[in-house]
Order: sequence, then structure tokens, then C-alpha cells
Amino acid sequence: MNHSISIETFEHLVGLAALELDASQAEYLLRELNNQLKAIQELEAIPLGDAIQITSHGVPYTVQTSPPPREDVWQPYPDPAEILSQAPEYQEGYIIVPEIPHTDLE
Repeated sequence: MNHSISIETFEHLVGLAALELDASQAEYLLRELNNQLKAIQELEAIPLGDAIQITSHGVPYTVQTSPPPREDVWQPYPDPAEILSQAPEYQEGYIIVPEIPHTDLE
């Protein structure tokens, strides 16, 4: 497999990310992204036997070596008024967050 990011795809991604790159920055970023893809392709080319399972990291997760994830149990805070008293502004049990000005991207 010899895939690389084309200039058209790169320009599309730069537009989606709303990046402003000069020519040298764009050339550098495209080269680095393609180097990362090349490294991934080299790793994918390593032959692995059928006995090796795909994992997200090098340490297999088994019940014998790792405890199961703990149960997510909701525990209410004993004094919510204490938390609210630390907020600059609150109303009816809710913290009021100031509106953040924004601009629309074209």
C-alpha cells in the first residue's frame, strides 16, 4: 500500500480546519503528514501471525492481569450550595456562564 495525501485533499482539509498557512508552512505540513502515513504503512507491512490479536496497545487486557472497570455510581455532592457560593453568578441552583462572543467562519 503506498497512499499519500494529495495536494487537493490537503487543501480541502486545510479549508475545513480554517487554517491560514503560507506556502512554506503548507509544504512542511503536507510533507510531515505524508511521513506519518509512510510510518503507519511500514508498521502495517510487518507480517503478524494469526495467533497475535490486534490491540490498541502492546499490553493485552485480560481479566487475570487487569481488574474489570469499576461501576459508575452517581454520588451527589453533600453541599451543592457550597459549590454555588464559589461561582461569580448563579440563579435557581444553576451557575450563570457569561456569553462568549464568536464570529461565524466563512
